[in-house]
Amino acid sequence: MAHAVRDPIEVLILAIPETAGSALYGMVDVLSAAGTIWETLAGAVPGQPLFRVRIVSPEPSPFVCGNGIPVAPALAVGEDPEARIVIVPEIWLAPEASLAGRHPALMDWLRRRHRAGTVLYSACSGSILLAEAGLLDGCEATSHWGYEGLFRRDYPKVRFRPEPNLAFADPAGRVVTAGGTSSWHDLALHIIARHGSPAEALRIAQVYLLKWHAEGQLPYAALVRRGPHGDAVVRRCEDLLEAHSREPGAIERVVHASGIPERTLKRRFKAATGVSLIERLQDLRVERAKRLLEAGELAVEAISAEVGYEDASFFRRLFRRRTGVGPSDYRRMFRPVAAAGMNACPRVGGKVPGGSRWPAPAGRLRS
Repeated sequence: MAHAVRDPIEVLILAIPETAGSALYGMVDVLSAAGTIWETLAGAVPGQPLFRVRIVSPEPSPFVCGNGIPVAPALAVGEDPEARIVIVPEIWLAPEASLAGRHPALMDWLRRRHRAGTVLYSACSGSILLAEAGLLDGCEATSHWGYEGLFRRDYPKVRFRPEPNLAFADPAGRVVTAGGTSSWHDLALHIIARHGSPAEALRIAQVYLLKWHAEGQLPYAALVRRGPHGDAVVRRCEDLLEAHSREPGAIERVVHASGIPERTLKRRFKAATGVSLIERLQDLRVERAKRLLEAGELAVEAISAEVGYEDASFFRRLFRRRTGVGPSDYRRMFRPVAAAGMNACPRVGGKVPGGSRWPAPAGRLRS
């Protein structure tokens, strides 16, 4: 029986000079292949494209985006193009920078698309464009964990969440934001499953070796991020806390060294850094534990004691709360990554799978 022919779903992917080319063209490639590539590779009955994917930009003329990658738009925002789906991929924007006042015509177009019923998706820092357009006010949203401060500063009405890989701004899922950088993989799979089928999303994941980040973003986030501020006392206390984080009574030591009352220091520390003294201490210890888990096979109990916690059960609970996974799961996730460099440049006498031995390397690689 012949399959019914259906029109592909219209998808517009936004590109501006700040766009990251990897996310832009990765989304174009993966979504354009949905419905056909598995059948081609498996020698099955030819399929039909699920999406018709085109690039839209503020201006119709070709330009270069991040890292000088060329972009040739199919459409311009001024043409007011319509589509069932609009995707805003990652942009290059420093966390201390601002989008305020940029691309006003683009903001108007995004708002018109939203009013017309288009489903809006963003990957990583693309959510900043949706926030600038006012489409995330009062809603939950995510982005790369490094932009938490930017959202708190520029878009206080947005309920920013740094931990999920996807966040839904509304129950109908008309605005969906994805987390950091490679979470466009998760977004692409979500779009294919939602607008096509879960089976097709699974096939695409298998073809492109895409991983669904069910653990969210927390395992990947840097817990200690020292932002700029003008409080010299707090800055000195940050240095002291980092130097003595593994010692018992670290906070008491910092309070004494500050020369100001404890309550005053705690208030000033939270105002300057966005976290409390105890939260900073815990994050320093968890970050130290991450490095130990990545680097070797030291038992969790020994790592707990090494970073400053005699109670290993408390350490496990704290680690899971701050990273989203337990210490052993974290080791399983990241130890292979840390070991990859060693596998790429084996030590003298290291064996390869076939049983032969690597020759001695001529020199040491620098990281």
